[in-house]
Amino acid sequence: MIAIDENSASRPDDEIVSLEAVALSRAIHARDISCVEVMDAYLAQIDRLNLKVNAIVAMQDRNALRSLAVKRDTQLSKGDSLGALHGFPQAPKDILPVAGMVTTKGSPIYAGEVSKVDAIIFERMRKAGAIFIGRTNSPEFGLGGHTYNPVYGTTRNAFDQSRSAGGSSGGAAVSVALRMLPCADGTDMMGSLRTPAAFNNVFGFRSTPGCVPYAPSDDVFFQQFSVAGPIARTIPDLGFLLSVQAGFDARAPLSRRHDKPADFVNALEHDVRGTRIGWLGDLGGHLPTEAGLMDAYAAALRHFESAGCIVEAVNIDFDLDRLWSAWIDLRSLTFSGTNAPLYRDAAKRKLLKPEAVWEIERGLKLSGEDVSRAIRARSAAYQAINALFDHVDYLVMPSAQVFPFDADLDWPHAVGGRKMDSYHRWMETVVPATMASLPALSAPAGFGPDGLPAGLQIIGRTQDDLGVLQIGLAYDRASGYSSARSPLLG
Repeated sequence: MIAIDENSASRPDDEIVSLEAVALSRAIHARDISCVEVMDAYLAQIDRLNLKVNAIVAMQDRNALRSLAVKRDTQLSKGDSLGALHGFPQAPKDILPVAGMVTTKGSPIYAGEVSKVDAIIFERMRKAGAIFIGRTNSPEFGLGGHTYNPVYGTTRNAFDQSRSAGGSSGGAAVSVALRMLPCADGTDMMGSLRTPAAFNNVFGFRSTPGCVPYAPSDDVFFQQFSVAGPIARTIPDLGFLLSVQAGFDARAPLSRRHDKPADFVNALEHDVRGTRIGWLGDLGGHLPTEAGLMDAYAAALRHFESAGCIVEAVNIDFDLDRLWSAWIDLRSLTFSGTNAPLYRDAAKRKLLKPEAVWEIERGLKLSGEDVSRAIRARSAAYQAINALFDHVDYLVMPSAQVFPFDADLDWPHAVGGRKMDSYHRWMETVVPATMASLPALSAPAGFGPDGLPAGLQIIGRTQDDLGVLQIGLAYDRASGYSSARSPLLG
């Protein structure tokens, strides 16, 4: 067993919570650390730090959690491992259902509503041995890149608690950055894995749609935008959790088969010398950015070169205003299709935040011709983006157009001196990868002059999830940015 003295549980840099997820799994399975010790260490870390950031909510009964940890130890003593996550404390994002746990979606409409089934991603994590200790906080219905809601309040940034954690997987990113979870799940429609990863100096991976099954739901044939995926402190840990999450399920007919999900863990080493990186930057001035951010990105790009890659500037040959217009139409269509019944109920409508009402009202006004026009624009944009891969191997662009902003704001109303015309326009940088259904990794990109984190998107070819993780690993080793720790950790 790892020797842990009486004071170790109160140390910010506790041995157990500092272990990377891959190493933690090995230590548990080698019985060098007991599942009870793991549970106690993570609960102690949560007790130390969660009140400062409000990342994990709906905590479960401590005695019940410890009993589950004891059960996991008993199973291992008999040579019975449930899987890679055996004994892992996890806190599923409060958007998708978890059997026996409250799923509020950050809305008072659903406060106190206990789910009866697991989303497939959580079913897989549970079967792999995870112990669900609570939920990670999310904005209402996952809308917006800032994690606050009327049920649980605001989640604070891991590096500066006066700043936003990003969203919508803000609670997950902060929990990972502060070692309150070894790794975490999230979802991403408009940067919800990428923005909080950038804001908290961790990795967030928007997998290719279908890589991770997203059912059960009543719209399994229209799950083209929102995906589930992992958040972690390292690329190997990201691949480790993805290997559990990924793979075909007949209940999700658009999900994809993976012959070797373990490749996300075992095939990350790759010679990237000569790899061609296409730098999209601010899309030729189309994207406004906060002062100092592009300087951070320029410094980060040099680490691709030090890893042996060739970096060149590229542009998307497409009307980007047309792409944005198509995006907000398809987004509103998707959101209103699911949530219009809440809007039509006068009592429930009063409980919806303005952004939700805006999305629903837009969606309800769309005609069939409007939707068809947006679909055609999306298809044309995909072809324009895909054509870039004739000349480069990966595309790189900002994960966010701002550094973490004041947590008391609802959203940035102006960026780089340019007024934002919607609650999510400041996140436009994440739209190309989403609309093109491409895998996109947000990787740490250093810090700005005020010590706030930045992140870069690494975007791969269609369905090249593994390749994105491979180039991400090479970049991370060259940059070392992910090793920077929150001041809260000491």
